Amino acid sequence: MPVPVQIQIVIFAVIAAVVLFQLYNVLGKRVGRQPEEDARAQPPAPAAPAADGAAPRAATLDAVTLASIAGLRARDPNFDPTRFLEGARQAHETIVQAYAAGDRETLKPLLTAQVMESFEAGIAAREARGETEETEFVHPARADLELATAEDNRAVAKVRFLAELRNRVRPAGEPDAEAEVEERRVAEVWTFERTLGASDPNWLLARTEAATA
Repeated sequence: MPVPVQIQIVIFAVIAAVVLFQLYNVLGKRVGRQPEEDARAQPPAPAAPAADGAAPRAATLDAVTLASIAGLRARDPNFDPTRFLEGARQAHETIVQAYAAGDRETLKPLLTAQVMESFEAGIAAREARGETEETEFVHPARADLELATAEDNRAVAKVRFLAELRNRVRPAGEPDAEAEVEERRVAEVWTFERTLGASDPNWLLARTEAATA
């Protein structure tokens, strides 16, 4: 007796389901690393370098620094730590090179009176010895914001700089002599200040101190 069409359809469907299940068991299993696994395994892309070869910006700030920034922003809503660090790095390079060159005119508007007096003494002593000096940065300095706060009517910020410098010093009375070259790694914390509410937005270097590398 012939099998009804409806039953044939059901039988074919069951057979197809069994075949598909077997195929899935063989072909559906993942073999080796999958593309999405490779994507997850890849390390994060490095931060894009800042313009003009500047050092990369710090990715995060610690809780203490963030808290101090909040206090400063309450007094100065326009304070931007990223922009500040960019300016501080530029000021650091300018000041280091100007001090080596004895460029008082460049230094004066960037330093407090007390720091300018100290730098002036160092420049005068070098000039008295008849030495000339040049300083260049082997690599752009790293700058990390350690503190940004408000004290009375002043905004105060501390930045930790790590730099590799190349110094060329020519001895007294021998301007044509070959310079003595020295490369050194310097770690310092610089304190910048400015008056809150003043029309001049520029920060001045108020203190320098050695730091651990």
